[in-house]
Amino acid sequence: MMPHLTRREFLKLFGVGAGALAITGLTGCGVAPFFPGTAQPVRANRNFVPDVELELTATETQTNILPGQPTRVWKYDGAALKGDSANLQAIPNSYLGPIIRAKRGQKLRVHLKNALGEPTIIHWHGLRVPPEMDGHPRYAIQPGQAYVYDFEIRNRAGTYWFHPHPHQRTGFQAYAGLAGLFLISDGEETEAHLPSGEFDVPLVIQDRAFNAANQLVYVTNPMDQTMGFLGDRILVNGRPDFALNVATRAYRFRVLNGSNARIYKLAWEDGAPLTVIATDGGLLEKPAQKSYVTLGPGERVELWADFSNRRVGSELKLQSLAFSGAESGMMGGGMMGHGMMGETTNAALPHGAEFTILRVKVDRESKDSPTLPERLSAIQRYRLDDAINRQSPRAFGIAMPRMLTWTINGRGFEMEGVASDEIVKLNTLEAWEFVNQTNSMDQMAHPMHIHGVQFQVVERQIAPQFQSVWETVRAGYVDAGWKDTVLLWPSERVKLLMRFEDFPGLYLYHCHNLEHEDQGLMRNYSIQA
Repeated sequence: MMPHLTRREFLKLFGVGAGALAITGLTGCGVAPFFPGTAQPVRANRNFVPDVELELTATETQTNILPGQPTRVWKYDGAALKGDSANLQAIPNSYLGPIIRAKRGQKLRVHLKNALGEPTIIHWHGLRVPPEMDGHPRYAIQPGQAYVYDFEIRNRAGTYWFHPHPHQRTGFQAYAGLAGLFLISDGEETEAHLPSGEFDVPLVIQDRAFNAANQLVYVTNPMDQTMGFLGDRILVNGRPDFALNVATRAYRFRVLNGSNARIYKLAWEDGAPLTVIATDGGLLEKPAQKSYVTLGPGERVELWADFSNRRVGSELKLQSLAFSGAESGMMGGGMMGHGMMGETTNAALPHGAEFTILRVKVDRESKDSPTLPERLSAIQRYRLDDAINRQSPRAFGIAMPRMLTWTINGRGFEMEGVASDEIVKLNTLEAWEFVNQTNSMDQMAHPMHIHGVQFQVVERQIAPQFQSVWETVRAGYVDAGWKDTVLLWPSERVKLLMRFEDFPGLYLYHCHNLEHEDQGLMRNYSIQA
């Protein structure tokens, strides 16, 4: 463990002057330079006949978020070229989105056009697609170029999403506003008779910081980049102080943690249980009751929210409760919301503080309300005994052996590099273990995301010295369903089972704290036929 450093010593060590710590607007952020990929843009496959064809243009615009001056944001402008008009839906009064809706088995073509001033590419988070369609940073396209995605929807019904994935600019571009939901439906979901239409509500939770001119502020010092950037304003669907009017009936809430680094501990203010019906990869087998839900960046959860017993005129807050340990131990920092030099990463809203996310207002009666199903779906359960490496699961240790340098098994990111222990075989079931190591310079939480697969969580362990902080969040883990992102607390070890059953090729696995990802906490793995 490094000795405790003062702020002055830290700045001197890394050559950071006072000017680099000043608040800057979105277009002038002091972030890492971009390192583009080398591949040529992919064009439409003449042999692929899409059922749905869409166009997404990454562009810069302005929108009114706070009273007064409009805010510069980046967004995806969408257009439907073929298919039903319902395939592309806007989130009302939001720069986020659009929402893409598709059915399992449909063939989808998406034209990405880059109208930004720097390279970009889209990753379809959670979708099982060929490697050249997955948004690897080596496929990033230059300003003015286009990229065509052609793929079949193989995933089961669920709440997925899409966001940029250029190396060392993912955090910046996602923070600027490039994100949208990708909702898949299938017959199993239809048979569950879940709330639909206006009663199926997307809720994208993000934290942002603004300067006095209402412009987004991002990464004003090295601490922001190392710890992960935290904003001091909570936005839902791109709006502050979000309020949702509901009727006295059941709703389906699709919740995405779209923040760069902030973890949420979701709970109703009155202590009513949360009813979870789905996670990253779709519906659970049956509803799960939770007093709270712990949600890391990139993770999704679907809630059955029933207001039928609430009186008209009443209000209810969805909160993030207090917790400990997300940023502990960093060079002598404290156990809740503290970063380098023992300072909070955002004094206005520390990591682990309690705050309100949104308010629900019951404003009308309804006599029509669906019934919560006892069974939601069927899930094929993997068995550890069936894994080809059941005796010795692949272990991936997450650490910071040197200041500002993240590694997995001692390695940083290489655009096309793959180590011998990162090669897997197609059509095999494997056990992987992510280990948030305790002998490194940091002790921070890491949401680990694996591209190209959905996996099952089979075991969690924690070192005794971190048991007390783990207890503030672990009851909120929802591990019963399919996942593509898993949250690890400091010193936690998580065992996963996954089958590589779709496509051979090069895929990523990385931390979904986007600043960690941009600093190299990301690696390739190769699926070989």
